[in-house]
Amino acid sequence: MEEMDDVVRRSNSQAISTSSMSLKELFQKSPFVTSFMSTPLASPVMKALENMQGYLGEVGRFTKLNPQDDWLPITESRKGNAYYAAFHMLSSGIGFQALVLPLAFTTLGWIWGVICLCVAFAWQLYTLWLLIQLHESDSGVRHSRYLKLAMAAFGEKQGKLLALFPIMYLSGGTCVTLIIIGGGTMKIFFQLVCGESCSLNPLSTIEWYVVFTGAAILLAQLPNLDSIAGVSLIGAITAVGYCAIIWVVSVVQGRVSQVSYEPQSEVNRIFSVWNALGIIAFAFRGHNLVLEIQGTIRSDAKQSSRLAMWRGVMFAYVVIALCLFPLAIGGYWAYGNLIPSNGGMLSALHKYHKHDTSKFIIGLTSLLVVINSLSSFQIYAMPVFDNLESRYTSTKNRPCPRWLRIALRGFFGCLAFFISIALPFLPSLAGLIGGIALPITLAYPCFMWIVIKKPSKYSSNWCLNWTLGAVGMILSVLVVTGAIWDIVEMGIKIHFFHP
Repeated sequence: MEEMDDVVRRSNSQAISTSSMSLKELFQKSPFVTSFMSTPLASPVMKALENMQGYLGEVGRFTKLNPQDDWLPITESRKGNAYYAAFHMLSSGIGFQALVLPLAFTTLGWIWGVICLCVAFAWQLYTLWLLIQLHESDSGVRHSRYLKLAMAAFGEKQGKLLALFPIMYLSGGTCVTLIIIGGGTMKIFFQLVCGESCSLNPLSTIEWYVVFTGAAILLAQLPNLDSIAGVSLIGAITAVGYCAIIWVVSVVQGRVSQVSYEPQSEVNRIFSVWNALGIIAFAFRGHNLVLEIQGTIRSDAKQSSRLAMWRGVMFAYVVIALCLFPLAIGGYWAYGNLIPSNGGMLSALHKYHKHDTSKFIIGLTSLLVVINSLSSFQIYAMPVFDNLESRYTSTKNRPCPRWLRIALRGFFGCLAFFISIALPFLPSLAGLIGGIALPITLAYPCFMWIVIKKPSKYSSNWCLNWTLGAVGMILSVLVVTGAIWDIVEMGIKIHFFHP
């Protein structure tokens, strides 16, 4: 692999040195060209060649790719576009984390809840723009993985130290949570369809986890990130669907009896505030997938991948805002402090409206949640698949065999299933997960922009990114502290190996 990199590096340097010389200097060394230059055809031919040289030089900026990228699932295919990017962003940006947003309002209240939600939305949209701009470097190298960009900005060792654990923790932890939510919702859906007088023997919770994990592993055999665009489209439609159903039903049915909007006691409120901010930060996780999604889009001299990616992101986040804000505000208005801490809006729908809402609506919502969980599992598992296969390809210097790819994906699915049984209370740790993932979303992109783009010291751009990055790191520490304190003080039902 190192020898191949040296060859590519030498060829690139030769191309650059050749392109830096003018065509006139090159042609003057040939006696034939010297005689040709005196003819009337010399001027138009030279002009055409110079235009071609400029075009090739422009294309060269986008063709410095690592040969190993063609073997890995994230960059194996580059047939993506703005539509595919929007599908992926919607599938990863809307999910179960949106259903617990009203829990943050129970601590922050109406005014501060809305303010914090708006600030977090604008902040993470800005850092998204930074990542999209950093995807393609001035040298032509494409950073198609968040970890690779962190290593390019902070150095190999420090980049891995800062980014590897949060990225893998966010991807793996999300997949585990999706198994818990998807399997549990499958059980609820079966009970709704079968009814109370059902003669079939119901499966246990663990058995439903097995069913969900088997379906997720089977769907994970799609070869690469580009090939799951259709799956992400289905995931996006189902996510928008169940979000709309839940908040519309909650608002239409009105506030539940004895609803209260009073904040918690002042003694523990400061730590609960940090935990609430972690819940909001967790709602906007997904930055560890942005560069990967952009890596599936072609980039050439006519159109950079950042243009198509930004169009897809803008469309996706308009839809995301139309889902998250009504869920948070409408859910808090309908349930107040009575919203269940485990499951959020979905649990509230079953708890408070099971008897006054159509059985079809409740069942449809559960089915949409299951389908969305299966779809989201694919895109969040892809960085893990890519990391596992990169270890093989970098060692063997050849593509990963099909049988090994199947085995690796099956192994990850089984591992996530085991953790879901061992830690069935993981969905209750939304604040803690949000705090750990917060630097990925709000802090690291600002620091990477400063290191790579090198804006003028004390300029507005430099001050803005330094401020946002520093505040993001401080918030991460405070949110993790608040989440741990909230777990210790308020308590959660910790039951290992007992879903």
